[in-house]
Parts: sequence; structure tokens; C-alpha cells
Amino acid sequence: MKAKKKALGRGLDAILQSPETDITSSDISGNYVVGAIANLEIEKIETNPFQPRTEFNTLAIEELAKSIQEQGIIQPITVRKLGYDKYQLISGERRFRAAKLVGLKQIPTFIRVANDEQMLELALVENIHREDLNSIEIAISYQRLIEECQLTQEQLSDKIGKNRATISNYIRLLKLPAEVQIALKENQITMGHARTLINIPDDETKLRILKQIIENDLSVRSTEEISRMIINPEGKKEKTPKTELPTHFLEEREKLIETFGTRVDIKYGNNGVGSIVIKFDSDQDFDRIVSLLK
Repeated sequence: MKAKKKALGRGLDAILQSPETDITSSDISGNYVVGAIANLEIEKIETNPFQPRTEFNTLAIEELAKSIQEQGIIQPITVRKLGYDKYQLISGERRFRAAKLVGLKQIPTFIRVANDEQMLELALVENIHREDLNSIEIAISYQRLIEECQLTQEQLSDKIGKNRATISNYIRLLKLPAEVQIALKENQITMGHARTLINIPDDETKLRILKQIIENDLSVRSTEEISRMIINPEGKKEKTPKTELPTHFLEEREKLIETFGTRVDIKYGNNGVGSIVIKFDSDQDFDRIVSLLK
């Protein structure tokens, strides 16, 4: 505890004058973190290599620049100290870009100490919660946190406060062909369309349906119907009439689909006997579902 108080008690001068970055942080929650507010010269700050956002709206940056000209920067950006008079942006890149556009020489900054892993976590989590990343950028952010910070999906769920099934559904989007991912990024299709396309067995068919979605403005429900016809072309030739599922079965099926992030079928007979079928599309997907079941 004494070391903790000492770290938190370090003043601005100590942070600014130290020629090296002394890593003392232990997590991204603010515990055991050195921090201070200062006006830093913009030229001494480099952009964030861990930035999950790949595209910035030029018009939005210009509008923010006009606001900064009139009212100044209300919320400081956050940086980490790399070395003597050298800093790296953690969050606030839009404010940083707008300030440069206006021609500011200095910018109000919160300086903190963070290692590479904490830097990645801070950048990704801050963006996930504060900005409207598109679905693919969110998926990439989740995947990077898992791979580069060596987290499980359950640990990531606890860290960012998102349901594990939600995280899994996003990550599965990265299995889609590049053309589908681009269409999702550009809002030509929704995440509901994309999740339906995941269940299509081959990429060529995925792309053919993608073209139909865009050209005919197909709804998610229409896309799901096309997907069902492709996956089970003989589905309409059942010899015995299909028993209609009770309402609470339908509600529970939707919950199962959300939990497992894949297609779930419930077969139900008049005698009350039935089965639950959970679809998987690869060995890795099978392992993922089994781990959820456990």
C-alpha cells in the first residue's frame, strides 16, 4: 500500500522531467496509476498505434475544429509518457486532429503511465464505449484485446461489461469474406444480415446473396428465408406435418441463438418429446460452443 501511495503522490514535475517512462500502473481502472494534467506542445505527441478506428469523418473533424476555435478544448486528451519530452496519444484523437487543424501549438492533456498492454486496453475500451465504431471495427477491437492481451472471452466480458455472447457474435463477423465485411462497414447491410450470411456454407453463395441484399434491399427476415432454403433445400418436403412450437419455446430459442451466436433449431412432437439442435460451422466454432455449454 505504501508503494501505491507513493506512486499516486508523484507530482507533475516528476512526470514531466523523468527522462524515462517508469511503468507503475497495474490495471486500466485507475488504480496504482501516475497521472497529471498539463498543457503539452502538440508536436511532442505522436498518434496512437493501437487506435482501433481506421477511418475518421473529415466533416466531423472540421466541425469539431470550428467548435474548438470558438470555445477551446473542454475535455483534455489522454497521453502516456514515452520518454523525455515525448508522449503518445491514448484517447482523444479527434480532438487532437481538430486542434492541429486549427493550428494550436499546445493542447490540455492528461498524462498517465501505461505499458503497451494497458495502452491497447485503454485505447480499445475507450473507443468501444465512447464512439460509434462500426461492427467490424468493434470485432477487430475485441479480437485484438483477446489475442494481444491474452484474455479469454469471459475475461473480456468482465473487463468491458459486455455479454460474452455479444462478444462472440462480433468476433464471428471476422470469418466473413472481405466483401461482406466492407459492405457491413459501409452500412450497405446490417449486422443481422451479416450474422445470417455466416451460416451459409460457402463464400461464393455468401457473395451472391450479398449482391441480392444490396440490389433488392432485402430485409433480414428475407435473407434468413433464403439462407434456410440453401441450408435445407428439402425442408419443405417433410412427410409428417410440423408441430407448431409453443410461444415460450420460440422465446427460449431466441435466447439460445443470442447465447451461442449461431442457428438453433428446436424439434417438437405432439407427445412432448423433442430435441435442440445447435449448428456450428467449423472445428473452432464447435469448441467455442462446447466451452459455452460447459
